[in-house]
Amino acid sequence: MTITVETQKRPEGSKPRALRRSGLIPANLYGHKGTESISLTIEAKTVERLLKRASVNNTLIDLNVTDVPWRGKALLRELQIHPAKGTPYHLSFFAVAGHGNTTVGVRLRFVGTAIGVKQDGGVLDTVISELQVSCAPENIPDVIEIDVSNLQIGDSLSISDIPFPEGVTPLAELERLVVSVLPPQISADDAGTETEAAS
Repeated sequence: MTITVETQKRPEGSKPRALRRSGLIPANLYGHKGTESISLTIEAKTVERLLKRASVNNTLIDLNVTDVPWRGKALLRELQIHPAKGTPYHLSFFAVAGHGNTTVGVRLRFVGTAIGVKQDGGVLDTVISELQVSCAPENIPDVIEIDVSNLQIGDSLSISDIPFPEGVTPLAELERLVVSVLPPQISADDAGTETEAAS
């Protein structure tokens, strides 16, 4: 998924607070030209729409700086949220073209209902919900699906069991546990009843 976002270069000497009062959010673009960065502004409404579809270090954005001019693929590297208001007050973008593979966080989506859950009352225990991977910008997956349908009680899947798309490499130990099916959880009341029945 690629999202197009238009930005403008931040005027020299402008104050972040004044920009925010006028409906603009300060931002920076890195990686487009060596160690240089561009100070930008984005309309608050544009940021609101962006954050409904994009997540940090995951979504490829077609960034258009209209008055430099510069246009290219970028990742949202950092999002700063106002601690009191809960609204975004600064964004950082990183241009990915020409930098080879990049590191991104990709959500894991567990599909299907495990046999151990459906038939035996087990509990699906998801240990990891997001995974850091390395891949080319054009190969960033929106999500990685993991089919848990065949898991029975006591079964588990590690990173090495996940079918990653071509060109996508996980950046964690392959033995790391991702998901497992636990035995049914017995409440204190149930345990007491079982003890009484046994005696």
